[in-house]
Amino acid sequence: MNKSRFARAVAGFSFIVVLAGNYVAHGESAALKPEVALRQAFPNLPFETIGQTDINGLYEVISGQNVFYFYPEKEYLFFGEIVAKDGKSITAAKKGELAANLVKNLPLNKAVKVGSGATAVIEFTDPDCPYCKKAHEFFKNRTDVTSYVFFTPLAHPAAITKIHYILNAEDKAKAYHEMMEGGKPVQPAAGYSESVKKLAQEHIALARSAGVTGTPTFFISGKQVVGADIQQIEKLLKQAASVNK
Repeated sequence: MNKSRFARAVAGFSFIVVLAGNYVAHGESAALKPEVALRQAFPNLPFETIGQTDINGLYEVISGQNVFYFYPEKEYLFFGEIVAKDGKSITAAKKGELAANLVKNLPLNKAVKVGSGATAVIEFTDPDCPYCKKAHEFFKNRTDVTSYVFFTPLAHPAAITKIHYILNAEDKAKAYHEMMEGGKPVQPAAGYSESVKKLAQEHIALARSAGVTGTPTFFISGKQVVGADIQQIEKLLKQAASVNK
């Protein structure tokens, strides 16, 4: 065998060895526990839990309020949503569970309390949001609900003036109804206090910590409802009422 043919043979052998090595690596990764495999493949990725999904070999990873997926056999991470054939997002449902667990520890004394009914509803809302106004119309005459309202002007930053007005009012529930029904805020001559402005920012920060990304967002009996989904809200209120009897 001449030198050139020998060189080509060695190169070909090396290529085969590298491929074999890769297959061994994948085999080892697949044999490891998913948590260990994930930490080895992505050592700088923070996460709290990892668990098997309904898809064989695919694992759900929870990192804060984020949900993504890991395939150990190929050491792939997948970002996005898994949607069932009925159109419901399995990923969104999981995020809702995570958010519901977080809101259990919300400081409700910082919210605007509206009503005195048996069922507690935690609401993240925006006085300038049309969908929030629609939800407000649904809730305003109910006597079976106590709403704990936090303000989150995500799409309407100018609504902060109305939020300051509500939080500054002696009767905050009344001011809340006024603003949700199109009222105009009247600013005090001396302006709003720093404590009122700070509380408004706390509301926004609490929404962020709870993973709220849109308004209105509701939490009823540990279930999250995003948007003015009146049908789903009514369903959860009926379930809560049956438990409260």
